[in-house]
Amino acid sequence: MATFAEAGIPRLQSWEVQFSGKRVLITGGSRGLGFALAREFLNRGASVMLAARTESDLRRAKERLAEGERVQIYAGDLTEAAHLQGVIDETVRRFGGLDVLVNCAGIIQTGPLGDMTEEDFREIMEINAFTPLRLTLAALPHLKQGKGRVLIVSSVGGKVAVPHLTPYSVSKFASAGVGQALRAELAREGVSVTTALPALMRTGSARQAQVKGQQEKEYALFASLDNMPVVSLDAPTAARRMLDALGRGQAEAMITGPAHLLRLAQGLAPELVADAMALTNRFLPGPTGKKDAVQGKDVESGATRQNSIKREAERDFNQLGQGETA
Repeated sequence: MATFAEAGIPRLQSWEVQFSGKRVLITGGSRGLGFALAREFLNRGASVMLAARTESDLRRAKERLAEGERVQIYAGDLTEAAHLQGVIDETVRRFGGLDVLVNCAGIIQTGPLGDMTEEDFREIMEINAFTPLRLTLAALPHLKQGKGRVLIVSSVGGKVAVPHLTPYSVSKFASAGVGQALRAELAREGVSVTTALPALMRTGSARQAQVKGQQEKEYALFASLDNMPVVSLDAPTAARRMLDALGRGQAEAMITGPAHLLRLAQGLAPELVADAMALTNRFLPGPTGKKDAVQGKDVESGATRQNSIKREAERDFNQLGQGETA
């Protein structure tokens, strides 16, 4: 049987790479997990380009990271071809190249399937699955020059579908597949692809979620679980684990304890997990027949506002816009 070298396919290094001096592009880098990842890359000596849609969020993120020219920003909608190519060109222009691509941008929709539309599925697929695919392929000419690394932030929801997160789960199953396929295809180019599969993380991002159904109840449940100790993981720890996995060249990384357990249960007893999810759905708020969505921050209740862990995460990870309070 031919070896990797004999077949002309370079074997990816298994030891952890250092990120000092690396040039990193992070989508969704202005807040939440993307912001936490940027901070961790900077701590390890990298330079980062933060990409997001809202320039004011990006400027505030750059100011808070306080690393001068090592932090650059690009405002644009990466579902548009011109902006997608533009952020790559700007990264190369600013830093002289691109070594690491982090696909972190995404949206989340929560609510019963009965209130979701086909357009909801199409929108979330574009952002959570197709954009990482397109961006990775567009960045490939630069990444393969230096045996680059790609991180795709998927979710344990891409291994086990969760009730009231149906469009999100569908998109994350797709993004996990993108990561797995790209890893196999790009290995011969010397580019390593790692897919991160976290469960709940305390990033403050619940306030940005699109909420349907009985909106105040849906948001209260989602925001409470998202910020519950033991169930959820703090964002800096999640970021460190993702960079460790990326540096080691892992194919997939289950980032949190609950993610490990859920995937294990799915592998060992898929029928039991399916029945458990169906039973869980019976206790969740039912559909309203209304198709409109609001952002989580617009249906805050007394309970969610008083959640000190949630408020701290929102402050720490740049979730609050100008004039907004936690």
